[in-house]
Amino acid sequence: MALDGGEKKRDVIRFAPSPNGWLHLGHAYSAIFAYETAKSLGGRFLLRIEDIDVGRCRPEYEQGIYEDLAWLGLDWERPVRRQSEHFDDYEAALKRLRDMKVVYPCFATRKEIHDAIEASGIGHARWPVDPDGAPVYPGLYKDIDPAELNRLMWEGRSYAWRLNMEKALALAEEKAGGPLTFLEEAGGPRGQHGRLPIDPMLFGDVVIARKDVPTSYHLAVTVDDAIQGVTCVTRGQDLFPATYVHRILQVLLGLPEPRYRHHPLVRDETGRRLSKSAKDMGLRELRAHGITPAEVHRLAGI
Repeated sequence: MALDGGEKKRDVIRFAPSPNGWLHLGHAYSAIFAYETAKSLGGRFLLRIEDIDVGRCRPEYEQGIYEDLAWLGLDWERPVRRQSEHFDDYEAALKRLRDMKVVYPCFATRKEIHDAIEASGIGHARWPVDPDGAPVYPGLYKDIDPAELNRLMWEGRSYAWRLNMEKALALAEEKAGGPLTFLEEAGGPRGQHGRLPIDPMLFGDVVIARKDVPTSYHLAVTVDDAIQGVTCVTRGQDLFPATYVHRILQVLLGLPEPRYRHHPLVRDETGRRLSKSAKDMGLRELRAHGITPAEVHRLAGI
């Protein structure tokens, strides 16, 4: 595709960490992978701060992201998009989904979901789990009576907006004129690549937003990638299935379809992937121990 002046449109690649902990080797791999992808494509490299979880994100972690990436020798375009400054964009997208009637308010507590699964006769041990390892939502409040819905709203009960996956998929396929697919240019967890089908029913009715925060990871990342003109999404293979949900949202909201490059995860000697929650050694600690950026590249397997 060429612009009016004959100049080819440049690819746009982003690295989008959450400032809810210190970056570790896994983040270094993902950031460098995105940066090197942008360089190889002659494209632009963006940094996005995904801080919609205002309860867990901290200014010191955000500052640490900038310091760690600069130490690694990466540079990015300014200004940096911070999700917490753009809730209006996500609210507008959510309103469009509500107008399409493909989302519904869910008032179920964790205990209600637990009890519903227990009472199903299937039990937790055999109940299906989504690709993230959480129990698939059992459908409570999905077909709630309008009068009961109004009562719960009037009471001010907390709720989440869930995507009615069956309705959303049917409408998206109608809009697209057939089954949805995505283009994987690297490789999924089982080596999948090329033009691939999606299987969003694995997630069930995922949470798209909440009463107090008008978005979720799925909605925010889809909207942001479109607004920022991201053409090639690079991220870990653990997020490969999330593409199924994002493709539905892209089609429903009339957003561009990017290409995807999912990369392997950095794991420890036992095969466990690194994580903030496990308090794996951060880049700032490695730096304090005298480790050089070149050694980080080697440790991350790059």
